[in-house]
Amino acid sequence: MRRSLFSSGMLTAITYASLAIPVMATDHELATGERLAAVLRAGRSVISNHQTLINDESIGEKDLSGQRVVEEALDLYAERKGQTIDTENLNALERQLFEAQIEAMREIVDEHQELIDAEGIGFKGFIPAVFARLVNERFAEKVGDLANTKVTAPVDIVRNRKATPDEWERNVLESKFLATDWERGKPFFEEVEKNGKPAFRMLIPEYYSASCLSCHGQPKGEVDVTGYPKEGGAEGDLAGAISITLFR
Repeated sequence: MRRSLFSSGMLTAITYASLAIPVMATDHELATGERLAAVLRAGRSVISNHQTLINDESIGEKDLSGQRVVEEALDLYAERKGQTIDTENLNALERQLFEAQIEAMREIVDEHQELIDAEGIGFKGFIPAVFARLVNERFAEKVGDLANTKVTAPVDIVRNRKATPDEWERNVLESKFLATDWERGKPFFEEVEKNGKPAFRMLIPEYYSASCLSCHGQPKGEVDVTGYPKEGGAEGDLAGAISITLFR
């Protein structure tokens, strides 16, 4: 089975060639940041692809286990990237972060089996954004002060206060990604201090696709199925970003 990772829903593939930013970053940091974002996107896409199944109130047991989601996410990663993740070629830290992220995905889905399998309930609220947030939180619990992953957005459209951009993220979103001359899909990264520690930080922009607009499109202010007012976004608008921090 093949496994890839880039676009689905709000995603744009990135290449190292596009990372033309003057900063001291190692190849391992770039590869790790890209991989963490890509695997998260793939997992989120799997949850998106199964929304009809998850919200089918006529079916009880849906056979959507954490292991199934992980396997489908890795297959999707390989399909998008054109290669699987060979853990034998990862160093100890890279392997630890990868395995923690995969286990976080598996655990979050398994812990929501009762909800996913509930009969007589239509919309379950187990949507891609919720899945990604829970996975990122569990990942943080597992890796401690080694790394952080987060999905954030410009302050005027961010929905969950936990996803509010910090000062560094907000500056990149506003001065880089929202700039008219910023290359679409191009990430930004640099070496900065976070929580008093030196860190490699990477922000990868994401854009609304057509499938996003049922919740984030027009008419602006109308309450969507999740209970939030729509942002009035259009296909191709900046929807947010995946934030990766690797502490040094």
